[in-house]
Amino acid sequence: MSIQEKPINWRGSSFRDLCDDDLFPVDARREAGRQLSQVQFGLDPDHWKPFNDVGSGTKEIIIDVKDGWYRMMYVAKFAEAVYVLHCFKKKTNATSKQDKAVAKARYDGVIQERNRI
Repeated sequence: MSIQEKPINWRGSSFRDLCDDDLFPVDARREAGRQLSQVQFGLDPDHWKPFNDVGSGTKEIIIDVKDGWYRMMYVAKFAEAVYVLHCFKKKTNATSKQDKAVAKARYDGVIQERNRI
């Protein structure tokens, strides 16, 4: 029995943000890709936490490199895809209201789209 790789569905500007050298340096981007690959095959990332206040099943990948703290919020509970909701650089210990709001709006969009199917 082989595990099928789930495709990634990038929401909003999440892919552009991840690819932006000013937002995600190369080492953080490389680690993000490695962690997302694990998620695509049904595994948990190495360092993550649940973020259910954004939406049920939302998780946050924690990437700490020499240049700073980086985060990726995603939801992988649906069979069709891993939805990457938001990629951002964290500036304080607490996740900002703005970053939570961006991820929540994108999560809500995923739910609305899935309800139309």
